[in-house]
Amino acid sequence: MSPDVSMPRVVVAGSVNMDLVVHASRHPRPGETVLGDTFETFPGGKGTNQAVAAARLGAPTSLVAMLGSDAFGETLAAFLRTEAVDMTHVSRTEGATGIGCIVIDAQAQNTIVVVPGANARLAADCVRRVPMSQGDILVAQLEIPHATVHAFFERGKLRGATTLLNPSPAQACPPALLRLADILVVNETETALLAGFPALDPADTEAVFEAATALRVDPEQRVVVTLGERGAVAIDGDAQHVIPARNVRAVDPTGAGDCFVGALAARLVAGDSFLPALQYANVAASLCVQKPGAATSLPYRSDVDAAP
Repeated sequence: MSPDVSMPRVVVAGSVNMDLVVHASRHPRPGETVLGDTFETFPGGKGTNQAVAAARLGAPTSLVAMLGSDAFGETLAAFLRTEAVDMTHVSRTEGATGIGCIVIDAQAQNTIVVVPGANARLAADCVRRVPMSQGDILVAQLEIPHATVHAFFERGKLRGATTLLNPSPAQACPPALLRLADILVVNETETALLAGFPALDPADTEAVFEAATALRVDPEQRVVVTLGERGAVAIDGDAQHVIPARNVRAVDPTGAGDCFVGALAARLVAGDSFLPALQYANVAASLCVQKPGAATSLPYRSDVDAAP
């Protein structure tokens, strides 16, 4: 489908991966082999997940991404064509598509290793060709090169778009890139790393707020910290918000943070104010964890609207 650039859109620049998912009773220790229960493959990658989440929730959505020339690239392209995501700026390159190797234990806790593959070739020139305008929400993560994210946000801010950075996976992030983000969405691990704090206890709300405040590069920057089964907290100007978790039975947490980001962007581009958008995103993420897979578990707007 072609984008209607006359109306505000969610534009996601990010990774497209094939997720290789193993369920096991527990995670192996270094040097140990454990027997798994099941193995499945799912469309994934933070760019895919966030774009599909926004599109399923009704937002006009475009994806800027790079696929490889292998069979995984073909499968992922076919999946994206079934979603209401504009693929005008999804390109192909020689070599392997990105993958995510995911192990999920009996407590629905996961460990993930990502191999970027073609995602590492999503260059700054790719995002400079993307139409952007005032009212758009630009979303990016760190499974693509930092220079590409910087160019994406820099161009978007010149055109009056709002920039939302999910600096994940956890890693050092250049201060210049953090300054380009109007909204930061981070989990407790990423918050501690970027703010220079020791490991955060999600139950210690005061410490989480302190770290989130330290992470802000200016008083106008909004910071959201997702806390998994404890919900989320956010700083918006002088206001501090606590978004309680919903009581659900988690099956697979993979993609829940991406669902939160995509849902938040979808509601902001629809005109919601910040707190209602956060509350909606929290509901969407709670539905996501109740199904296996990442992109395949993302809820539709009807699912979120019907949630008790």
